[in-house]
Amino acid sequence: PPQPPAAPATHPGNAPSPGGTPSPDALLIRRTLAEIEPIADKVTSYFYALLFVRRPELRALFPAAMDTQRDRLFKALLTAARHADDTAILTTYLSQLGRGHRKYGTAPTHYPAVGECLIDALARHASRTWNDAAQAAWVRVYTAISQIMIDAAAEDERSSPPWWQAEIVGHEPRTSDVAIVTVRPDQPYPFLAGQYASVETPWWPRVWRHYSFSCAPREDGLLSFHIKAVPAGWVSGALVHRARPGDVIRLGPPAGSMTVDHGSDNGLLCLGGGTGIAPIKALVEDVARHGRSRPVEVFYGARHDDDLYDIDTMLRLQKSHRWLSVRPVISDGPTLGLSGQLPQVVRKYGPWNAYDAYLSGPPGMVRSGVDTLVGIGVPAHRIRHDSLDELMASAAG
Repeated sequence: PPQPPAAPATHPGNAPSPGGTPSPDALLIRRTLAEIEPIADKVTSYFYALLFVRRPELRALFPAAMDTQRDRLFKALLTAARHADDTAILTTYLSQLGRGHRKYGTAPTHYPAVGECLIDALARHASRTWNDAAQAAWVRVYTAISQIMIDAAAEDERSSPPWWQAEIVGHEPRTSDVAIVTVRPDQPYPFLAGQYASVETPWWPRVWRHYSFSCAPREDGLLSFHIKAVPAGWVSGALVHRARPGDVIRLGPPAGSMTVDHGSDNGLLCLGGGTGIAPIKALVEDVARHGRSRPVEVFYGARHDDDLYDIDTMLRLQKSHRWLSVRPVISDGPTLGLSGQLPQVVRKYGPWNAYDAYLSGPPGMVRSGVDTLVGIGVPAHRIRHDSLDELMASAAG
């Protein structure tokens, strides 16, 4: 939906000084955010109230329940503060956001109204830090933000639809709360192994959730997802328990940078927890498809042996490819495999400093996994995972 996007872009002429000192605009924005952080719910509620009173026609672009929306909005604003001066990261992130917003029906004419409501909501609630300079900074960065997103959407419109219709052609329950869902898009869907898509079901209009592809691109054009129904998860529950072959869902554009660098000979160290094994499986298929033997070490974590719902598939892949090693890791209960928390078990192997690391799974596992790998010498720039904000949003449903 048209919402204040994630992060302010650096204003020309307001770049950070050498040595990494924050720009004046970045400092002003961070002060505002620090003041409103304790009252985030109140600020975002006021923002949406303003927007829907001033532009009631925009209400139809948003889901009926707004709680998750509010969480994402404020996390996006915190991201803005963290990356205010990093033009390269902002352009990449905001361009992806602009392309993704096409599926909501967002148009360039919506951005000014959103910006005005954002400024007014901040001015009302950040009374200690708000002044003419702060307002000017927010206007500058919001103008830059919106232009990046509008330009990316316009560029994307030349070659891609705002969403794809996809018919469910396979629905395979693996456990009481996990199903593998295979779909056929209505037109070619370009993506890379390791990426994810936003998914909307017919049962919950305008509610989108992110799911990783569990396959590399296939000649038949089919796509597969591993879906775990989470408590109170509207979309995941519908896909696991209600969806059947013949149902049609919608897919947003592919996103995510957890992809294989095929210009490198580095090995791949892959940590997949729960349904996080899905993109790891896709990465293995991608390496196999490129035909280069490079070591791929997969650690597949779950709480109990019974939760390793795709272990047979992974072991078949291991049997087919001598460069692939698959190790199941169980955190709770008895097992014939490795026992313990996934990141801690990985520490016992290696060394891993010559590998590119890929992590996929629950947010807590990804966080501890990143900390563990950095702690044992894996350079941070060679550790790849989906953003934790996206993970938190997916975990909600």
